[in-house]
Amino acid sequence: MIRSMTGFGTGHAAHGGEEVHVEVRSVNHKFCEVKVRLPREISALELEISRQVKDRLARGGVDVTVRRSGSRPSVVPRVDVALAAEYARAFQEIRDRLGLPGAVGLADVLAAEGVVALEERAVVAEAARVAVSGALGQALVELGAMRAREGEALSRDLDGRLAQISTLAGRVEGLVPTAIEHYRGRLQDRIQELMRGHSVDQGRLAQEVALFADRMDVAEEITRLRSHVEQMRALLRGDEPAGRKMEFLVQEMHREANTIGSKSQGADISALVVALKAEIERMREQVQNVE
Repeated sequence: MIRSMTGFGTGHAAHGGEEVHVEVRSVNHKFCEVKVRLPREISALELEISRQVKDRLARGGVDVTVRRSGSRPSVVPRVDVALAAEYARAFQEIRDRLGLPGAVGLADVLAAEGVVALEERAVVAEAARVAVSGALGQALVELGAMRAREGEALSRDLDGRLAQISTLAGRVEGLVPTAIEHYRGRLQDRIQELMRGHSVDQGRLAQEVALFADRMDVAEEITRLRSHVEQMRALLRGDEPAGRKMEFLVQEMHREANTIGSKSQGADISALVVALKAEIERMREQVQNVE
């Protein structure tokens, strides 16, 4: 069964003190393009995340968002003890020289510039990698399920359009002999009118009708069109990514419809060709969302 390129999935995992949440969104794209947004401290995992996504998805524009979470704070205080000792010594020296009352307190030292600073919590690289991989795997499973459901709906729609195209092609094929006979009658009436009652050369008339029939012969185009329809149906039943093949087949179907239209002479056939092209165009729009 075909799959859509549109979907959404989330995942959550924790390992070795690292806890992450992952969101994955995918939309239509000609190829598989992955964009990763993650905290700077684990940015080294970007390539591995992209590979994991491309191992699961054949096509689509994929956005991956990774957030670190958990009970541990993202920043921790760092105390420069050596600098604090220097501040304490300097404060004590100033107090003694100026004869100031009181003693140097802890609050005075901690308030001094540079003694206490906040820095990002150190990342345990392997723990972060395992957590991200697990959360991403969950998100991709959820994403794949949504893309599969969308694919089922696409498959039903495309199958219905293929049936309509087959019906229209059959009606065009059935009208061609009628159009030829209609042309024969109009041509004979016109010749008789021009010859003003003289007998018509039936051999010459048959030759002209044969030339007209050859120009209107769409059997080859109808055969190829039906072949493309059957190939599309086979792709709908398959399990492999089929979007690119379907896009090619729709292009070829449109080419055959154009050729049939250029050969058509009657209003009835022209109307059917217009309807045929409309169905193929609707199919083209749907196929653009197939993986």
